[in-house]
Amino acid sequence: MGTLAEDIETASDWLVKAFREDHIHLDFSIKSLIEIDKFFNLHAVNGQAVKGGRLSKNLGSVLFAIASYVGDSLIKAVPGSKWITDDNDPEGEINISVLFPNGSIVWPMQRIMKRFKIGSEESAYVYVYQLTKEFTKEEFDNRYWELKEKPEKWWKFW
Repeated sequence: MGTLAEDIETASDWLVKAFREDHIHLDFSIKSLIEIDKFFNLHAVNGQAVKGGRLSKNLGSVLFAIASYVGDSLIKAVPGSKWITDDNDPEGEINISVLFPNGSIVWPMQRIMKRFKIGSEESAYVYVYQLTKEFTKEEFDNRYWELKEKPEKWWKFW
């Protein structure tokens, strides 16, 4: 285990490779975060990992990798942004943050934890799109609206 900065780089690269094994392309673009939301929709329900799903083992490590990827995507989208880490913080993995050139600070791990616990209303894509749109002028990708959460079972009685 290296520094937090080294762990972030390793985890982010690992996530790209892991998604590639599932034939999902992550390229550090803002639009690629739609794939992160799809992943959560498939592998988490009501703040719990789906049994046998990709989040059912090593949850903390996978969430850290996703947060690392999200932060790296932010940094690539907004030139002049950088990671802020504190290797002396006992909760450093949770408190990793990204500093934007305008002085704004965001905490990717905390956001990804909320995405896991609360669900699609804490969308990774929408969050990052909103954070970066003034810097990138990127158009909202309407494919996001095609995402569906894992359907609940509904029973008809009549």
